[in-house]
Amino acid sequence: MLREAIYHRPKSNYAYVYDKKTLHIRLRTKKDDATEATLIHGDPYDWAEGEWQCKTKPMEKIGTTGLFDYWYAEIQPDFRRLRYGFQLTDGKETLVYTEKEFFTEIFKKDTAPYFCFPYLNAEDIFDAPDWVRDTVWYQIFPERFANGDASNDPKGALPWGSAEPTPTNFFGGDFQGVIDHIDHLAELGITGIYFTPIFKATTNHKYDTVDYMEIDEQFGDKETFKRMIELCHQNGIKIMLDAVFNHSGFYFPQFQDVLENGEKSKYKDWFYVWDYPVQTEPMPNYDTFAFTHMMPKLNTSNPELREYLLEVGRYWVREFDIDGWRLDVANEVSHDFWREFRKEVKAIKKDVYILGEIWHDSMAWLQGDQFDAVMNYPYTHAAIQYFAKDEISAEEFTYRTTDAMIMYPENASEVAFNLLGSHDTPRILTVCDDNKDKMKQLFLFLLSSSGTPCIYYGDEIAMTGEQDPGCRKCMIWDQEKQDRDMFGFLSSLIRLRKENEAFGNRGTFRFVTADSSKNYVMYTKTAASETLLFTLNNSDEPVTVTIPEAFAGASDLFTGEKPTGSTLTVAPHGYQVLTVK
Repeated sequence: MLREAIYHRPKSNYAYVYDKKTLHIRLRTKKDDATEATLIHGDPYDWAEGEWQCKTKPMEKIGTTGLFDYWYAEIQPDFRRLRYGFQLTDGKETLVYTEKEFFTEIFKKDTAPYFCFPYLNAEDIFDAPDWVRDTVWYQIFPERFANGDASNDPKGALPWGSAEPTPTNFFGGDFQGVIDHIDHLAELGITGIYFTPIFKATTNHKYDTVDYMEIDEQFGDKETFKRMIELCHQNGIKIMLDAVFNHSGFYFPQFQDVLENGEKSKYKDWFYVWDYPVQTEPMPNYDTFAFTHMMPKLNTSNPELREYLLEVGRYWVREFDIDGWRLDVANEVSHDFWREFRKEVKAIKKDVYILGEIWHDSMAWLQGDQFDAVMNYPYTHAAIQYFAKDEISAEEFTYRTTDAMIMYPENASEVAFNLLGSHDTPRILTVCDDNKDKMKQLFLFLLSSSGTPCIYYGDEIAMTGEQDPGCRKCMIWDQEKQDRDMFGFLSSLIRLRKENEAFGNRGTFRFVTADSSKNYVMYTKTAASETLLFTLNNSDEPVTVTIPEAFAGASDLFTGEKPTGSTLTVAPHGYQVLTVK
């Protein structure tokens, strides 16, 4: 066995406290190397006759990538402390892997070489709000969802849906429009709304914040906003706002003061200005988001700015009872600031959801002291590349999805924000080349995956649109022009996610088969009383698959019919879901 490929680390995504009694332990080995993995475990103080009284427990192989296999065991130490190691075999060789060295057999004369999990402290549990696990989100780009009050339309607003979206045009979407269409969201089964920024700004996307303490007047006033939140809460819908604390807008009054007064400005240390006078062309002489001079970077180490931003976080939770913060460009803000932000916001509302926009491995932000979750882009990219674009094989899809699942502790993955499209990406149906069967496969995978899923406004009625700004069209409210079949399909999946424990977030996900030649994948979701078998055919031809023996006598989840024989045939870009209890 290749020793260099064997890896484990305590107090990480490889070993973490899942709940007050339970420890999850993972191990990595070279792909197809070990045939069995066994957890060696025991209390560090349990000795008899000069030997450590350890026990063993078989580990389950839970996933495979192009390079590695991953193994898993769950354990509840009697006294909430543990020394442990791993025994591996390939049928020819047996190795015992510890923190310090390899042995050829279980070493009982000393526990010092073994890995140590000193104590399962309750304070160290990754404690995300439990309600998030059962939430289905709906992303609203406020300017384009619905115009319910023409009196607050911005100057030059166009009639609803009368033109293609551009980076600069307006159509008058507002909070009253959301209020008017709560029934649409309730019928779909939505239990959370994620709003892109609503604060005072100059653009239609509002990511260029001018005043973090005021709602942009084109969306309505604070009274209307509060009324909308109360109505959403009455309908079982949570509210999450989007904030940008990495940078402000160019017309943020404090930055304008720096532009006007230079080094004499009392706000000069709110930003990273290199020298004076401040210039914007040909290149800004201050730090910005990317190289965008219209978005000056904020210096969150400055005490006055820090307190201002912390009050922003507190204010909207305290005064309006919002349920979550989605934090833009979160990876470019200091960890120290986010730790304080979490403490301040959670002190007002313990179960507020804190979500960071990070595109890469985010373990450093998911230690339980900063974010509850991050945007799960690795998951998104794998699903889009396989089902929509046909850019990767079935095997590669399972490898990349497994990587995404192994990247974080399970209790972090359960609240990871899973999405297929957003205001920054082409519409899902457009990416699928207008193939609605592909789109349905993607929705099925999204709604049956671990994590908290999000649907971009309009995708439920099969709207189309290219890259931004094309993906920001006005919502279509004429039902004659909506795809009601897609709406019904998606609402049925959401209902299943809520009602069927195995289908939803409480079910354990495992890949069964990935056949790259026939281009299909098979995976299971298992809960206490039921196991579901999903078969998704990503090819242009029907595919016949063998039903695993464990599903003999199973029935179709949607029709209740039982397959005849030991095989089933799945239509091109179709799916079958079998259930066995």
